[in-house]
Amino acid sequence: MIDLRPVGYVIGLVVALLGLTMLVPMLVDLAEGNGHAGIFLEAAIVTVLTGGLIALASANAVSGGMTTQQIFILTTGVWVVLPLFGAIPFLRGATGADFTDAYFEAMSGLTTTGSTVFSGLDDLPSGLLLWRSMLQWFGGIGIIVVAMAFLPELRVGGMQIFRSEGFDTDGKVLPRAAEIASRISIVYLVLTLACTGTYLIVGMSVFDAINHAMTTIATGGFSTHDTSFSAFQGNIEYVAALFMVLASLPFVRYVQLLAGSSRPLLRDSQIRAFVATLLVMILIVAMYRLMALGEAIGPAFRQTIFNITSIVTGTGYASTDYQLWGPFPVAVFFFAGLIGGCAGSTCCSVKIFRYQLLVKAVANQIRRIHSPHGVFQLKYAGKTLTEDVLSSVTVFLTLFIVTLGVVAVLLSATGLDLVTSISGAATAIANVGPGLGDIIGPDGNFGALNPAAKWILLSAMLVGRLELMVVFVLFTSRFWRA
Repeated sequence: MIDLRPVGYVIGLVVALLGLTMLVPMLVDLAEGNGHAGIFLEAAIVTVLTGGLIALASANAVSGGMTTQQIFILTTGVWVVLPLFGAIPFLRGATGADFTDAYFEAMSGLTTTGSTVFSGLDDLPSGLLLWRSMLQWFGGIGIIVVAMAFLPELRVGGMQIFRSEGFDTDGKVLPRAAEIASRISIVYLVLTLACTGTYLIVGMSVFDAINHAMTTIATGGFSTHDTSFSAFQGNIEYVAALFMVLASLPFVRYVQLLAGSSRPLLRDSQIRAFVATLLVMILIVAMYRLMALGEAIGPAFRQTIFNITSIVTGTGYASTDYQLWGPFPVAVFFFAGLIGGCAGSTCCSVKIFRYQLLVKAVANQIRRIHSPHGVFQLKYAGKTLTEDVLSSVTVFLTLFIVTLGVVAVLLSATGLDLVTSISGAATAIANVGPGLGDIIGPDGNFGALNPAAKWILLSAMLVGRLELMVVFVLFTSRFWRA
């Protein structure tokens, strides 16, 4: 039987830490004098006490190491439990949300999906708006640590090719995670501060700049306005696009850059493929708008750069209703959300390296058909690709498509139309944010959906953010017998 006490100890500590961070929006509301500070104080007390008691009750089982089964449970458990406590300010606060909506919003925040059920954001207390942004900021750095420390060790989705990259440790997962988190936290904070400062320079208010910097670097997409980024027009869109791209690159490359080595960043094939893919999609849509729609070159390129970058990186901001651009750009936007950024970034979705490996595998198979007696060795980033890696990537991509289909069918069973069901499934599993259609499109939100659809979507957010297999393996009897 699996000993869950080490898992409970870590989750308890993380929950208690989350509770302490609730004091920040409490102070904001206290300074604003909107009468909402007490909600955060209550939530902080409940969260800190609960987390602390769980950690204390489990402390006698901590031995410094964890089994593979415990790591799987921990990875999923953190993302299930934290939204429960992150939802308390929404449940008790000015939003008037029920448990489903509060948990949906917290899950969307921590998974950096960015789909919201709330309207009237401009009138909400500043502390609640800040808390939404903070949840995404925490989720962004959290997923980097998971992607760099846990997923390679768990051999999930081909992530094992990034095992120990840039971090030579003694092989213990938790010490390794702590080392990775400490180095990456510095980079994450510096990027957030740089983004905040740049937003201030181009005209954002201090409050908007802080909030949008957190959700930009987390590639989350929560905004302080119902109209998302359409409240900001002009050069600020270029700034946002730049920082979304920076947040989509492997953070280990920034760590290496700070250590004095720029070569890994400049020669990373994953980064090159990501940037090239992004530029091609921007050029195609912009040229379509210029030639087929006859739009002005300045706004056409600026809006296309911003919105394509937002969807490809999974940020989910929208500066305009791009569904009005016509069916071709809408189709491009749908598939753009299924690309994602680089492994080891705050990005979500499939991620570019898996498409690179898929192309290599297909090309290799073609060569084998042409030359059946030839010996071909596949390499990626200077490493030989084993059958284990290729099989893991193939399983991930297959499971991604199957899961998307199943979620879409389940959503349609709740009464949603075809476009909403398919785009909703895609945006949840890929953690992108807005979907397509009149309900959940860039000008809508998820508040109008029925409770069953919301639970399906928030479950899909969790599954997608944790690379599918991390969650699905928990539902196998063999896992619990191991």
